[in-house]
Parts: sequence; C-alpha cells; structure tokens
Amino acid sequence: MKTVLVILVVASAAVLSASGVQAQGGAKQQPQVMVDSDLEKDSLHNLEVARNYFKLKKAYVASLKRCEEIIAGNPNFAKIEEVLLMAGQSSLWLSQNKGKQKPDLYVSFDGGEKKTLTSQQFREMGVDYLNKLIKDYPDSVSAKQAREELRLLGAPKQP
Repeated sequence: MKTVLVILVVASAAVLSASGVQAQGGAKQQPQVMVDSDLEKDSLHNLEVARNYFKLKKAYVASLKRCEEIIAGNPNFAKIEEVLLMAGQSSLWLSQNKGKQKPDLYVSFDGGEKKTLTSQQFREMGVDYLNKLIKDYPDSVSAKQAREELRLLGAPKQP
C-alpha cells in the first residue's frame, strides 16, 4: 500500500512539473516593467501642472520644465506620449516667441555657467521631442498630432 501511495505522489509531482514546463515554453512575453506607484503619482501631478501652464497660462517655459522633469525621472510613465508632445510643442512655440513667458527664462547650467537657448536650439529640441514620440509610440494619438506639428513646421521627417 505504501508503495502505491509513493508511486502516486511521484507520478503526480511529475505530471504537475511537466505541465509547468510546457506552459513556460509557449508564447514569448515582454518583460514586465515594475511600476513605482509613488513615482507615477508624482509624474501625474507634474503632468497636470504642466497642462495648466501649457493650456491655461500659455507659460511654455514652465510647462517644458515640468515635462523635462517627468522625462528624466520617469521615462516609462503611463502618459509619456502626452508629455513628449507637450514638451515638443512648448519648445517649438518658445522658438517662435509665443506665449506669456520669454524664452530667456529657460535657463540651464553647464559646468556652473548659466545658459539660455537660441530660437534655433528651441526649434531643434522641439523637433527632437516630436520625432522621439513618433519613433517610440507611432500608433498613439499624440504621434498623429506630432506628425501634424512637424508637417506645419516643414521639418524633415525622421526615418
């Protein structure tokens, strides 16, 4: 009787482990990206503030800075397509001196030296953000808007 019980336990274990191996060998899955809920909440807050600056206040320097903070700190943010679009548009509109903030309010520090960007540098930065959006998220609604922005700008398309 003990022998039969041992055989059943061993056979059951073999069947269970074989089915587990078989299930793993099928379809290949993308690796799961760990989502930090606090980082997502912080990024969502920054996006809401950036939207407010962008849409209501026409404060494109402030909007661009918030977008850059999200891009640098959380490149896998759930709404990164919207962030890239807003960063691109803010940059382009600063290159055209649009909005209520002067472009020279956008300051960066390079080796302790304070720098501002030229209109051409803002334009190039905007085109880069829009092209990254199109390249990384080609089927998104934001990518469609980015293509339209580039078309209106007459910017060359990326391959």
